[in-house]
Amino acid sequence: MSRTTRTVLAPRVFALADDLSGAAEVAAALGLRGRIVLGPATAPPRDGESVVLDLDTRQSAPQDAASAVRAALAYADGGVVLKKIDSLLRGNLAAEAAAYATGATGVVIAPALPVAGRTVREGVVNLHGTALHTTDAWRAERGVAPVSVGAALGGVPTRVVPLPTVRAPAPALYDRLLALVAEGCHPVCDAETDTDLDAIAEAALQLGPGIRLMGTGGLAAALGRRLAWADLADLAGLAAGAGAGLPGTDGDRCAEADRDHPTGTDTPGPARADGVSPAPDGTPSRPLLVVVGTAEPTAVAQIAQLVAAGAHHVSLPAHTLTDRSTLPPLNIRTEGGRTPDGVTVVSIDGTHAVHPGAARSLAAGLAHAVAEAAHDSDLVLTGGETARRVLDALGIRELLPLDQIHHGAVRSRTADGRHVVTRPGSFGHTDSLLRIARALRPGLAPPSDQPPSDQPVAPPVPPAPLGEPT
Repeated sequence: MSRTTRTVLAPRVFALADDLSGAAEVAAALGLRGRIVLGPATAPPRDGESVVLDLDTRQSAPQDAASAVRAALAYADGGVVLKKIDSLLRGNLAAEAAAYATGATGVVIAPALPVAGRTVREGVVNLHGTALHTTDAWRAERGVAPVSVGAALGGVPTRVVPLPTVRAPAPALYDRLLALVAEGCHPVCDAETDTDLDAIAEAALQLGPGIRLMGTGGLAAALGRRLAWADLADLAGLAAGAGAGLPGTDGDRCAEADRDHPTGTDTPGPARADGVSPAPDGTPSRPLLVVVGTAEPTAVAQIAQLVAAGAHHVSLPAHTLTDRSTLPPLNIRTEGGRTPDGVTVVSIDGTHAVHPGAARSLAAGLAHAVAEAAHDSDLVLTGGETARRVLDALGIRELLPLDQIHHGAVRSRTADGRHVVTRPGSFGHTDSLLRIARALRPGLAPPSDQPPSDQPVAPPVPPAPLGEPT
């Protein structure tokens, strides 16, 4: 009897993000099964693949952002479509949501990100229990924070799905989502935990074709868990019916994909080799350049821990970044080559407050300053705008995600074999940069007064297998 094989593949996913660190966050959440593409254009995902497209629209004019979303949707050829939004509701949310909803049967919206303390209750985003619009989280933005998710979405018709409905026994949530979509409204779902997001993803996927998802990395992670269970179900079926792992079957291709897409945390060891050939004295021959483009106050403490471990710090005044004629190129082999492991961290001098709305010009100046040094370095890039400007300067159009060092800190590989870690500017505890640097350079010592925080992030408990559409 001849053996038959079938493709061991979950549904393909096409995700859109408005900045690069968010795109990388989504790629990690979806299980590192695909590519991160620096837009504007890409090819449709292949079966079982995730393509996360960075539209680079966070600082664009609203009409340009909407046009970018519409153009990108032309590549969403079947499968699951996800629009990643900022958990603090920043960016061109109203314009992009309107463009994204056009042509969809409905959009299920879930902006919570529990791992970062960002929850949604009664349609209002809360940051560690405090309503977003009453915090200073928008201090570097031009406007004021919206009072609710619905307000942030402008003219897009929405209705809140309260937490009791999200947590009600099945099929209450599915029925409510279906009813709201039938009324022409896009459901905004309350959520406070990953379990809530799992329920939302499950119900949304049951709604069938034409339904699009919109949310943060939290919703992407819930979707990733669903797809992981779909993969396991397919593998179990293959093992029973076709002999998983036989030569020439999809089992081999899955094993090859696992080797090409390692996952893990920042625990040093041989399995985490970074591909850098050591110099004769044992130090890496390729420098590590950390570029901090965020205005978040936590960045100061993060840099301090890295410097205490031996990194060299270069602080560039903001005015030199906007007037590039006064800024000479940075040579980190001279600046940081004498430091342990050749680690240099470059940041914007935070002595004076960054003017709201100056993010793009400062990021462009920062990229210009480090571009020459970045060509010969592994990179750690914080802040989506900074990450995109630096990679644009290097001509990098695609990243292959490898693993997640901590939530949001995603390590990827470039076509030439270098490693790039991206991380949203507002993410990470005070040891974030140190953890990232130690994952790339295991020989980097922790500060003498600060033990390393290198415990892996425990994955959420997987939910039940995917249900069939009702």
